[in-house]
Amino acid sequence: MSGRTKDYQNEKLTGNLSLDIAIFKEIFKNESALRIKYIRSRNKVNYDCALIYIDGMINGTQINDSIIKPIITVDAMPDSEDLTEYIEKQVLFARDIKKKSLVSDILEGVLYGEVLLLISGSLEALLIDSKGWRTRGISEPKNETVLQGPREGFDEAALLNVAMIRRKLQTPDFCTEMLRIGRRSSTIVFICYLNTLTDKKILSELKRKLEKIDIDGILDSNYISEQIRADKFSLFSTIGSTERPDIIASKLLEGRIAVVVDGTPVVLTLPYLFSENFQSDEDYYLNFLFASSGRILRYISFFLSISIPAIFISLLAFHTSLLPTSLAIAIARLRGGVPFSPSTECIIMLFVFEALREAGLRMSQNLGHTLSVVGGLVVGQAAVEARIISTPMLIVIALSGICGLMVPKLRSAVLYLRIALLIASALFGLYGFFIGISIIIMHIISLSSFGVDYTVSLRKSSFQSLKDTIIRADFKKMLTRPLFNFNLIRQKRYKK
Repeated sequence: MSGRTKDYQNEKLTGNLSLDIAIFKEIFKNESALRIKYIRSRNKVNYDCALIYIDGMINGTQINDSIIKPIITVDAMPDSEDLTEYIEKQVLFARDIKKKSLVSDILEGVLYGEVLLLISGSLEALLIDSKGWRTRGISEPKNETVLQGPREGFDEAALLNVAMIRRKLQTPDFCTEMLRIGRRSSTIVFICYLNTLTDKKILSELKRKLEKIDIDGILDSNYISEQIRADKFSLFSTIGSTERPDIIASKLLEGRIAVVVDGTPVVLTLPYLFSENFQSDEDYYLNFLFASSGRILRYISFFLSISIPAIFISLLAFHTSLLPTSLAIAIARLRGGVPFSPSTECIIMLFVFEALREAGLRMSQNLGHTLSVVGGLVVGQAAVEARIISTPMLIVIALSGICGLMVPKLRSAVLYLRIALLIASALFGLYGFFIGISIIIMHIISLSSFGVDYTVSLRKSSFQSLKDTIIRADFKKMLTRPLFNFNLIRQKRYKK
């Protein structure tokens, strides 16, 4: 089979059943799952038909009951009526039927699980919706579990995912646009948004970037994310992702756009702001007081996670006088006999911690938990007793690692920033640390997501916008949407 359906965009059906079947046999000559079934009606007209489909992508029962049986048992057709029109409207029981004459259009349907009905003497074929492939089923996403709230997550089938979003947003304002990306995979991608809340400039920019993508295949939403984001080398993502329909529905209600890719449960959202990295799925299902305390804790944990090793090394190597005398003596005593410098010791421990964490993620769930706990205890204890590392350094690395787990959306950024600040502090002490922090802040401020300031909710914040940024206020107090939305008013009680 040729690599792209576009290769046949100028080819049309001939109306000769044998020749048309030969066209598809030639296209799918290396496809063992292709099935062709010849049908002859029993009425006075005696017309010949052929069904073409790919086995494993269709519902066999539906084909038998809604297509084959009606064609065979149909009564005589009026001579004056068009045969294809009559079969489409009077014979078949399918829920969705499309007339197509171009081979390229027909191929797209067949490859997506539709059944092709060729009719002798007709220049048009019927594409019948009879999809029936198996899906994983609705289950809670393992990486986004909540103690309280909805338990459903997206599947790999894009149509089902869009339906799950629509079930939560039962309004005609909910819009979807479909396009295909990938020269060979021809992957279906849906753009979902609420028409009256979405900025059309952002929507146009997204469509422009999607249309420019030139790649063989799209197998996951990250294939798209990497190609449409503006700052490709930034450690901070400017496009969000989630596997939860409730989160997507809430994002759309704020004026954002969702990109649903067929074949993956991960749905993209944009624009994406810096403050969203610290929002948890559960924030809106718990009391706002508990949710606010958790959100503030995540901001603090992010700073501590990237700063604790660097500050410790700075104080130990350059600014010992800033430490209390008793603490400095205790640290010096505990470091006695350690062969490495504080910075080398810190880098080794960070590497071991990340290796254990990554190994725990890649192994099965039960073994992964055991490896993380037992490995950390055994390796850490053995290293301290062997005087390879010191106890204070073990505590610092463990505290930094625990704080990093509080912000899973910034996991990769935390790793690189922690190392960068550590190197700067090892070279220049606290001066290097503060210079590094300043560079990080300036970089974050310079970022944008589809023309929206990455830190708009923090830099140009109003009292209303802060109610869902650093804290999560009572729903009755959140009267406006995020500042990038042109339709700010969320509740009618809002007064400027």
